[in-house]
Amino acid sequence: MDVIATRKEKVIYRDGDSAIKEFSEKFPKSDILNEALNQSRVEETGLPIPALKSVSVINGKWTIAMEYVEGKTLEQIMEEDPDNLEKYLNDFVDLQLEVQSKKAPLLNKLKDKMNRKISSLSGEIDATIRYELHTRLDGMPKHNKLCHGDFNPSNIIIDNEGNPHILDWSHATQGNASADAARTYLLFALKDKKLADQYLELFCKKSDTAKQYVQQWLPIVAAAQLVKRIPGEEDFLKSWVDVVDYQ
Repeated sequence: MDVIATRKEKVIYRDGDSAIKEFSEKFPKSDILNEALNQSRVEETGLPIPALKSVSVINGKWTIAMEYVEGKTLEQIMEEDPDNLEKYLNDFVDLQLEVQSKKAPLLNKLKDKMNRKISSLSGEIDATIRYELHTRLDGMPKHNKLCHGDFNPSNIIIDNEGNPHILDWSHATQGNASADAARTYLLFALKDKKLADQYLELFCKKSDTAKQYVQQWLPIVAAAQLVKRIPGEEDFLKSWVDVVDYQ
């Protein structure tokens, strides 16, 4: 078994011309089937993503098989070639805007997903802040653009011909593109605040979006990320879950 990556509750390995994502016994079956459904629905938009091959049980574990793409992640390429970081960031934003230009009307709605996540944070955020987050979320404009939900350079494979392929559609929804941009900003900021700011400037310029509008989403997406309870992120995320910062 040629292991490609290991994540919480899942292992991704190569088997010939397929990439197999194997889930642990603890992983909810409904989430696995929803991820496969998301991928097939996004595949129908014509975006460059690995083709879904099958959903099956192998050695007692649920798996999703998809086309294997030979290449490097954009994250690897950016780290190996820092002199061309601006070019890669431009390509990254262009690809995100291509995603957001598509529609997949059968996907779950982003607002519904965010509301569920905020409601689940009773142990981390007090009721007053949760109420303010729900109120802010309900007041944000409703859109139906395709949102990846975890759009970052580690989820983009550049193949040997230089073509991009977008991975991991488990969090895909339809909703407000600026929410997806705020999520990407936060993922950058968890590692490199300067690069996060560069990304946001570029996204807002290319999409003709006010920076303040994207920033309105930051407390909401920070709360949604908090649900993952990743060690080392809690204090940083809670500093963003302050609904008065950008009012």
